[in-house]
Amino acid sequence: MNISVVQSMINAVDKPAIFIDTQYTILAVNQAYRETYENEVVLGNSRCFEISHGNTSSCDNHDEDCPIQTCMHTQKATSVMHVHNTEFGKTYCDILMKPIKDDDGITIGFLEVLDKIDFATTESHNNKMIGSSTPFKAMLSKINRAAKADISVLLHGETGTGKELVAKALHDASSRATKPFVVIECTGLNENLFESELFGHEKGAFTGAIQNKKGLIEIAKGGTVFFDEIADVSLSMQVKLLRLIETKSYRTVGGTQQKKADFRLICASHKNLFSLVHQELFRKDLYYRIAGFPISLPNLSERQDDIPALSLHFLASAKTHPKTLSKAALKKLCEYDYPGNIRELKNIIEQATLLTDDDVIDVRDLPEQLIHGSAEKVSANFSNTSNIISLEALEYQYLNQLCEHASIDMDALALHLGISVRTLYRKFQKHGLKYE
Repeated sequence: MNISVVQSMINAVDKPAIFIDTQYTILAVNQAYRETYENEVVLGNSRCFEISHGNTSSCDNHDEDCPIQTCMHTQKATSVMHVHNTEFGKTYCDILMKPIKDDDGITIGFLEVLDKIDFATTESHNNKMIGSSTPFKAMLSKINRAAKADISVLLHGETGTGKELVAKALHDASSRATKPFVVIECTGLNENLFESELFGHEKGAFTGAIQNKKGLIEIAKGGTVFFDEIADVSLSMQVKLLRLIETKSYRTVGGTQQKKADFRLICASHKNLFSLVHQELFRKDLYYRIAGFPISLPNLSERQDDIPALSLHFLASAKTHPKTLSKAALKKLCEYDYPGNIRELKNIIEQATLLTDDDVIDVRDLPEQLIHGSAEKVSANFSNTSNIISLEALEYQYLNQLCEHASIDMDALALHLGISVRTLYRKFQKHGLKYE
């Protein structure tokens, strides 16, 4: 293939791009790629892994997927999520690799196009997702792909997995990034208040409506609307929400004029919406409207490799004298299963910074539930009395987990536990817990 033709093709790409031969040597490069890395690209001499990673061998020798290897095996385009050493430090890049063949169908090289990701990092940074584990990278890839389209996204993940941060990343990486990002908390809103908040109301529409009020849909014009805990929307309001999504129009409460809506839809729930559809607790037609691109957020227990980086981030963010973690404390943090996910880790770090009198946080400074493990992991080894915890502490741990994984109503839960609803409610109240 004529290299000048390849160079012209590379120059036309609006993202950092290179053409590599089968030995990883860069034969063509565009200006955007040169400006991304501090290392100088010497055509015919520099190899891709030397420029992007500072390595002396290919990525598969450094615990990363090598897209070239995959392309060679499948003979098809492939993509991977890598961390590259750019002029801005370690930066996530979504790499698209395409095999280029000659007239005889023989692969002679590969086109590599980089999509730099600004909403995630491997190190401590405010308002960015932090991690480097395989499940985390898989999630980033889905977020990056979904962000480029205007498709509705449904986020599913347990409490504390960072659904709002993901929703904000989807907005910030989209074409609507300069427009508003509006969060609608569906939990706890009664039907009348929900409709008023969503669509706005006219003066005199109901008692207390002393002036016209814009709804969140109007405020979000051109931007993104994030419905958090969408499963908590009543069936009657689901009908109105479905009509809003289908017609892209609405009326204010007490109003008669149709208004046009312009927003990108993102929804989230810790409950299994598909299961709720089968129970007729959530409309099937609405489900398929909001679940255009489902993204599952991994639990923190699936992201153990990310716990050290997250712990250091929360330590740096704590409003106390700077502290560090002992090796034993960090080991204990990495062994815990985190039923409350990232939010629980944040709380644990904040508690530990307050409990320790030293500059180094040790195991003894960690909260009790972390030292003894979660209720479902309580050991039967009682030969040492220090392993025994109080029944009250055990009850708290178990009830706290039930709160974090709430999937049935209070009546059904009480039935499963073999106690009355009133007794169960008192137990939650005693421990300062809220089941919802």
